Amino acid sequence: MSQAFFPGIESIRYEGPNSENPLAFRYYDKDRVVLGKTVAEHLRCAVCYWHSFAWPGSDVFGGGTFDRPWFKVQSPIEAAELKLKVAFEFFQKLGAPYYTFHDRDIAPEGATLKESHANLDRIIAGAEKEMARTGVKLLWGTANLFSHPRFMSGAATNPDPEVFAFAAAQVRKILDITHSLKGENYVLWGGREGYETLLNTDMKREVDQLGRFLALVAEHKHKIGFKGTLPIEQYPQEPTQHQYDYDTVTVYDYLQRYGL
Repeated sequence: MSQAFFPGIESIRYEGPNSENPLAFRYYDKDRVVLGKTVAEHLRCAVCYWHSFAWPGSDVFGGGTFDRPWFKVQSPIEAAELKLKVAFEFFQKLGAPYYTFHDRDIAPEGATLKESHANLDRIIAGAEKEMARTGVKLLWGTANLFSHPRFMSGAATNPDPEVFAFAAAQVRKILDITHSLKGENYVLWGGREGYETLLNTDMKREVDQLGRFLALVAEHKHKIGFKGTLPIEQYPQEPTQHQYDYDTVTVYDYLQRYGL
């Protein structure tokens, strides 16, 4: 991208609570020291790639409402490259110290797992250059184990062992990438790990599979020397009727039962 996507917009600065500038921070003073740390160190603000650049927007009828130029590019990989350039211009002008992404936010899924990995490698090579140029760091990476129809009945808890294996390979790849980009965390979200009805659910088998999957992730984290944490993002009903990571108490009890 030879031209700026946000021409005429300078870096967003702190101007204090009395500022009337709509493109200024009135309360976020990243350099203010509180208890020995700057506000930026305390908060670690990050731009989420999915919400800001990958999500098409929606209205009550379900259609995309965001007019993004990369949505109109026919080649998915070229669209991803354009999106990457715009994203880092946005991070830099906003002064965001971090960003976050799912693997499928930043690079398109291919026809095979091998092709998907190749797409990721190509875009991540560009991301490494942009991170070096701007100084923006990765707060966390994660795998999208929920959008594709293969995950309709779960990823780690899917009754099809091939889906379990696919999910494991996908997580391994993006965990390796997160480590190579010096990401500070790797997030686990089990939005598809649950059930719609108990009538066709073998709960013990499913939660055992989820425990095994989480153990494999933790094992690989230590194997590659990744020092970041593995946060578990829980939701009560998004999108399944009941998720196994329903709330903090449930997750804490679950981790204890499976030695995690």
